[in-house]
Amino acid sequence: MALGPAGGGAVNQPVILIVEDDVRIAEVVVKNLESAGFTCHAVHHGGEGWERFLAAEPDLLILDVMLPGLDGIEITRRVRKRSRVPILVLTARKGEGDTVLALEVGADDYLTKPFRTRELIARVRALLRRASAGPEVEVLARGALRIDPGRRAAERDGEPVALTTLEFDLLYFLAGRVGRVFSREALMEQVWGEDRVVDPRSIDSLISRLRRKLERDPGNPEYIQTVWGAGYRFAEP
Repeated sequence: MALGPAGGGAVNQPVILIVEDDVRIAEVVVKNLESAGFTCHAVHHGGEGWERFLAAEPDLLILDVMLPGLDGIEITRRVRKRSRVPILVLTARKGEGDTVLALEVGADDYLTKPFRTRELIARVRALLRRASAGPEVEVLARGALRIDPGRRAAERDGEPVALTTLEFDLLYFLAGRVGRVFSREALMEQVWGEDRVVDPRSIDSLISRLRRKLERDPGNPEYIQTVWGAGYRFAEP
């Protein structure tokens, strides 16, 4: 299976590129996602996956972490330099460190093999829904930060800050509720949805990534603060 020319899918069907070296897993993913109404294409080598992404940028990218040639981590790094396309990484259960690294460099979500078909479809739909969400009303100005939901863009001191879909959603949610403390569980429900089971470390990792991108001193944050034993809040002026 290979990615065809741009626009090869049915009208209005999101196009998903799967880069997975296990042909059996790739075929199962394609079969199930196509049954759910998506247009899918799969390749089995990291280098080919990167080339296909450049040739016809898909609406969503599913990446195995361990790939021949370019691995999923390197592909994620490269994609994030040019695109905000949602990225879902697939990882073996023993590769938890790889999962964290993938999230650190810009992946939006992950699935641990073996995974259930319903969960795969749910996460794909959630990522696509967030990426295509219509503009909200209010542009937020918080100190040196400007957060524009219409463009899904953030700036600090007038300079753009590259954020993934989930990073932006979490930042906008917190910045719109200055001073309020939210538990990890509440933030997980807000960012991933109430039907999604997420390890609490995922929120910690997301917060850590946001701080490195937004804070002048991530170790002493002025925007996203930890409230020990309670959760996180966006600091009051």
